[in-house]
Amino acid sequence: MQIDAKLVKELRDRTGAGIMDCKKALLETKGDIEKAIEVLRKMGIAKAEKKLDREAKDGIVDSYIHPGSKLGVLIEVNCETDFVASTDEFKELVHNLAMQVAASNPFAVRRDDLPEEILEKEKKIYEEQARKEGKPEKVIEKIVQGRLEKFYQEACLLEQSYIKDPSITVGDLIKQYIAKLGENIVVKRFARFRIGES
Repeated sequence: MQIDAKLVKELRDRTGAGIMDCKKALLETKGDIEKAIEVLRKMGIAKAEKKLDREAKDGIVDSYIHPGSKLGVLIEVNCETDFVASTDEFKELVHNLAMQVAASNPFAVRRDDLPEEILEKEKKIYEEQARKEGKPEKVIEKIVQGRLEKFYQEACLLEQSYIKDPSITVGDLIKQYIAKLGENIVVKRFARFRIGES
């Protein structure tokens, strides 16, 4: 099958992927550009997974102040080099992550960062709820685990649905940027301030 160069260019413009990857994805999907985008996303995430172990020592700190100046976020996001840290794409990602924190108020970046006392408190609440609902003892542990998973999706930044595209998580978004920029990217920490909150 022959792939039209215009189609390759359109796919490249839409995804930022390399020409050969675009060609391969279009061949695989018989010229269907939407399916080719999915193929490229999966390829990019697979490539990004390989970069997750690399050390990210550079990066930037960014801020987001919500209109009205009653809510603000500071966030530190690391990458491997100052070259990537200074790119518009990286800065855009970091700013979007700061907006995500402002909008969805996560407790922590990842599961491992959640304090044990918060998890224990949540587990107790879910156990009590299940018992009050009359659930049998043998299924309570499964119910608690299911509700904990839901809690992680709300409390952990990387597991939240991305506010600008709820079909992906924040973790998926970061992997897309890792694939695009070719470096590991790590959200180091954030602080969220709202007037009147301690």
